[in-house]
Amino acid sequence: MKATPAPRSVRNLHPRRTILDPVTAQPPDQPGIRISDADRERAAARLNQALAEGRISVSELDERLSAVYAARYEAELRPPLADLPGVDVVAAAAAVAVPSTPSGPPVVLRTGMSTIKRSGDWEVPARLRLQSSMGTIVLDFCDAKILHPVVEIEVDVGAGTVRLLVPEGSTANVDDVVSGMGTVRSKVPSRPRPGATHFVVHGRTGMGSVTVRRRYEVGGLKF
Repeated sequence: MKATPAPRSVRNLHPRRTILDPVTAQPPDQPGIRISDADRERAAARLNQALAEGRISVSELDERLSAVYAARYEAELRPPLADLPGVDVVAAAAAVAVPSTPSGPPVVLRTGMSTIKRSGDWEVPARLRLQSSMGTIVLDFCDAKILHPVVEIEVDVGAGTVRLLVPEGSTANVDDVVSGMGTVRSKVPSRPRPGATHFVVHGRTGMGSVTVRRRYEVGGLKF
């Protein structure tokens, strides 16, 4: 009598599953520090110097300048300068310490359609808020008593005008002024300098204008 063969093992009808560890989404790399117009101009000056030294051609200069003026962050400013000798203008710019902004409530200057002007010997508060619907606000800081290393100025301009006349050697940053159909101009350096007053201007302008510049003197007239 033949022995009954042992039954074959039943194949698992369920497909084998592979358990994967959950994948944690990695946050995108931070683009770094935003650069200012002064940083771009410093990089452009280095490129023009390289052209004068014969290190790059005119076509290379045009290509690199396009990259410099399109840059928004520190990391984007490095490639056009990477193969040039000399001081790292990006690192030099980042090394400048930015003074801390003042705290406390601001002094408010408000006008509808009239003109507000401050000039001569007046004491400048650490913070100012300038509001103008259709009027004009002119602040002349050149002969004023400025006791703070940083003066913060918030602007809220409709169709009016704000003009800030700052002393020689001082700096002003207007990067955080948002303009709708108006204009925002600064004719002074934006990078803080040791020992000099730094003005931080922010806020908004609809159809008005915000201008920061030195004081003009012509024929004894100051304006």
